[in-house]
Amino acid sequence: MSQTLVERIGVAPYREQVIADCCTLIDAQVKAKSGLSGMAIKGVYATVKTFKKGFVPSVVNALLDDWLGKLQPYHDKWKAGGSGTLPEFLIARSDDVAEDLLTVTDARAAKSEHGTVKKLYEKNRGSAKKNVVEAVPELAKLIDKHLTASDT
Repeated sequence: MSQTLVERIGVAPYREQVIADCCTLIDAQVKAKSGLSGMAIKGVYATVKTFKKGFVPSVVNALLDDWLGKLQPYHDKWKAGGSGTLPEFLIARSDDVAEDLLTVTDARAAKSEHGTVKKLYEKNRGSAKKNVVEAVPELAKLIDKHLTASDT
């Protein structure tokens, strides 16, 4: 039986680099936002990052296994005969991928003891799916890169 995504890239020596790359991806996605909604997203992100040094990496670390778990069925379907590369497969399903990934952050936000973070998340949840859909191509490349590295 083949290993799960968590077993392959959610463990040392890969986990730390996956988390770092996810944080770089988040930073880049936020930086690329423009207009009024972009200003709002940048403001929320800056606020969240000021709560605690390392807050974003700690949240990514806490959510990584669940996110990889949500990506597992897509990986399995692709392995079972999906066409093209894994990134192409995920990008073609970016709407569903985004929704599945957001179920993880929704659950985390619901349990958060950070009142301000929780309110900011709830206020911006409506636009979150669009933002995650936009990030799926880079996320897919990131996952594929680490899976390839774990094969060597």
